[in-house]
Amino acid sequence: MILKNRVAIVTGAGSGIGQAGALVMAKQGAHVVVADIDFMNAEETVSRIRRFGGSAESMVLDVTDDKALEAGIAAIAEHHGRIDILHNHAGAQVAGDLEQVAIDGFDKSWSLNVRAHFMAARFVVPVMKKTGKGVILNTSSSSGVLYDREMIAYTTTKHAVIAMTRQMAGDYARFGIRVNALCPGWVDTPFNEPFIAQMGGREAIEAYIAEKVPLGRWADVSEIAEPILFLVSDRSSYMTGQILVVDGGETVV
Repeated sequence: MILKNRVAIVTGAGSGIGQAGALVMAKQGAHVVVADIDFMNAEETVSRIRRFGGSAESMVLDVTDDKALEAGIAAIAEHHGRIDILHNHAGAQVAGDLEQVAIDGFDKSWSLNVRAHFMAARFVVPVMKKTGKGVILNTSSSSGVLYDREMIAYTTTKHAVIAMTRQMAGDYARFGIRVNALCPGWVDTPFNEPFIAQMGGREAIEAYIAEKVPLGRWADVSEIAEPILFLVSDRSSYMTGQILVVDGGETVV
């Protein structure tokens, strides 16, 4: 088990990609802290991990609540004596172009997709510095390297995550802390509902993906879990400040 005895915090781990990442980390021996705003979703992920003999606990909070996030991370550090992995995954997709997007939607996107990643890393880094190593993985998106039609809030924040990741990596490499970003493409989860609605429904989005993605299909969450495992484990031990795009080839077109 390549993550044996490591403590990992995964935000947005109650469903979708976050859940898939939490499961694969637990299968490789990590104790996973399942952070999610939804109690039932968090508990479902914890239950799934425990059913195959893995170790997990839930941490139910809103990652945009600085005080709750700081207290939650401090409690984990105190109880376990370490935090080895932070996967900042919680995020939101808000549709609309410059004129259409709701201002509060843009603000929500920034708060959840960028600022919450920043704050969680800020709270975790002192713990990692004490042990002389650690891994932070920030979830960006293929929209962080591409134009994404009428999704200005989402693309702006996901580009920002990449810049922030590179800055963190450069600043903290000397402390043994690696920071990378994951850029998933089209992954079949409920997260895409805003864009599906904007495109005109499931049939329209399927046609769009078939045209735009060379592999011609969605990814399953399991196909994103393995890249997550690579990035948070010692398999990527000489990799920091990098962006791993997992998008079925969309960015090469």
